[in-house]
Amino acid sequence: MNMGTNCESFRSRLIAGEALIGTFIKTPSPIVAEVLGLSALDVFCIDTEHAPFGRLELDLCVAAFRAADRPSLVRIADDSPREIRNALDSGATGIVVPHVTSAKQAARIAKAAHFGEGGRGFAGSTRASNFTRKRMPDHIGDSAQQTTVVVQIEDLAALANVSEIAAVDGVDAIFIGRIDLAVAMSKSPMDAEVITTVSRICEAAREVGTTVGMFTPDYSEIPGWNAAGVSFYLLSSDQSMILAGADELARLTD
Repeated sequence: MNMGTNCESFRSRLIAGEALIGTFIKTPSPIVAEVLGLSALDVFCIDTEHAPFGRLELDLCVAAFRAADRPSLVRIADDSPREIRNALDSGATGIVVPHVTSAKQAARIAKAAHFGEGGRGFAGSTRASNFTRKRMPDHIGDSAQQTTVVVQIEDLAALANVSEIAAVDGVDAIFIGRIDLAVAMSKSPMDAEVITTVSRICEAAREVGTTVGMFTPDYSEIPGWNAAGVSFYLLSSDQSMILAGADELARLTD
């Protein structure tokens, strides 16, 4: 069985626009992470923005994915250097940052995710640095090559700035938060005006050569979004898949 993407190759494949698909992890359990790490999905996004992950739960789930050499992204609660540092020191492959509305904000996020003057603080005792077993030059070099920064476009304030945000050095992909956009527009996610807005975001990002990712509630849309230049999807969640499987079993007695 194809086991999807490994940790080292994820960022290069994302930037290249290869077709990648993952899911959200909402359950703060390393066992759930370990189980899903056996799947053929390309990446797993641990959702600390909307799920009850503490620092230890995040750390343990990232550890489970790393043990299986499977890439993990962390959707952090906010764009603070603390949230960014915690996710990356735990050994996550990268971050997904919600509510990015300007190029200035995106540049600050990208800087905080990488080592250097004014950027991410260095510690040699983290999982990311193999608990002191990785030489500083190797850790810094690997981080520069592999750390993945994805920013979410999901606010009305971001719509006029998509091209500039997507073009920021260090932003590897944008991810369209269609549900929050729909809420902000007081529309359904399936409303024609929302679809048009999402299409314009795709176009703006692709014009500057930046990878586009998204969530869609309707999988039949995927061929159309592929044609619009989307190559990266985070779909469903561990909880949704558990419920869907349970409901499928329940229907056997109907």
